[in-house]
Amino acid sequence: MAASEITLEAVSSVSQIPAEDWDACANPVPDRTCLNGLDTLGGLDTPASTNPAADSGAGSAFHYNPFVSHRFFAALEASGSACARTGWGPRHLLAKLDGAIAGIVPCYLKSHSQGEYVFDRGWADAYERAGGRYYPKLQASVPFTPATGPRLLIRDGVDKDRIGDALASGLVALCDATKASSVHVTFAREAEWKFLAEHGFLQRNDQQFHWHNQGYQNFDDFLATLNSRHRKAIKRERRDALASGITIHALTGADITEDAWDAFFDFYMETGSRKWGRPYLTRAFFSLIGETMAKDVLLVMARRNGRWIAGAINFIGSDTLFGRNWGAIEHHPFLHFEVCYYQAIDFAIGRGLKTVEAGAQGEHKIARGYLPQTTYSAHYIADSGLRRAIADYLKQERAYVAEAARELTEAGPFRKSADETS
Repeated sequence: MAASEITLEAVSSVSQIPAEDWDACANPVPDRTCLNGLDTLGGLDTPASTNPAADSGAGSAFHYNPFVSHRFFAALEASGSACARTGWGPRHLLAKLDGAIAGIVPCYLKSHSQGEYVFDRGWADAYERAGGRYYPKLQASVPFTPATGPRLLIRDGVDKDRIGDALASGLVALCDATKASSVHVTFAREAEWKFLAEHGFLQRNDQQFHWHNQGYQNFDDFLATLNSRHRKAIKRERRDALASGITIHALTGADITEDAWDAFFDFYMETGSRKWGRPYLTRAFFSLIGETMAKDVLLVMARRNGRWIAGAINFIGSDTLFGRNWGAIEHHPFLHFEVCYYQAIDFAIGRGLKTVEAGAQGEHKIARGYLPQTTYSAHYIADSGLRRAIADYLKQERAYVAEAARELTEAGPFRKSADETS
């Protein structure tokens, strides 16, 4: 029997893709008869579930990632945060099997390198000095979101090898069709990183700092695993963060009001304007996610003298809490650590979540119990000369990242021996 035909298509808006088809690829529910051994055909992780994060914890067989949901991309695009005007022109790649969507790569045609958190400006500068044209380029990622997740979204129940091959070759073909210089698949899963390398993509590593739940019952259980110096420092930081009459409020679901969003957006704008010049997300984005995915959001807010003064937004997956943006209009010692890191740990322990991903960069997170975690990106470079130069650079960079992770892990705050209890 002849194999079913695969066709490829790129669309200019997530709204052109039915939500049920997108989510069936992004967060598919595996066959319940196979839950004890999730499929990994072709080296590609079977993606996750559409189960609400609020109803699932560390023991769940499903792996829901809110950032690859149709609702998240719809909020980014409908709010004007990720659109052609801001330099993020949607070019979502679809693989159809006999006319039905079997795989998707969320993809954008970019006119700059902002909002990506995997930095290639040096590549762009070198190529353009040599007479090349680096932009436009294709970015296969979740805009403004440095969080690991699936990038080759494949529906359950299809031949993942075959659909994966089609999507990988489709990205190369889309690069040629759009006259882009390159394709950048960022914050991918390790299995996808290896898979794309087999299709001519260059491999890049970086690192973040993640906290891992070792079955703790409460925050004190976590503290007990740290050496004395760091344990005492964290206790002091948590105490001092609230010394000015500050109260902390963990809001999710219906508890997140438009008043809270207004305040948080002010914090976001204040911090973003200082750090980036122009914040990426619009006010409308926050209202949209409040309407469509509030149960996936944890908003940690600090209040003093009757008004909100600081906050951090997190997104809740089935086994991971993803820390994203933080901001404040009053600055108090250690408040950032309390709102962003310690409250996230408290919430993860309470929900039974396995991991807290605390976003990009920040070696100061190590002292708070967040350890180095390798991140993965894959890069197709059309020009052979630029590809050779970048390949040489990435080989050295990967070695540096691995060594840095080893040294930072050894310098971590955890007790080195069971008898260190003082």
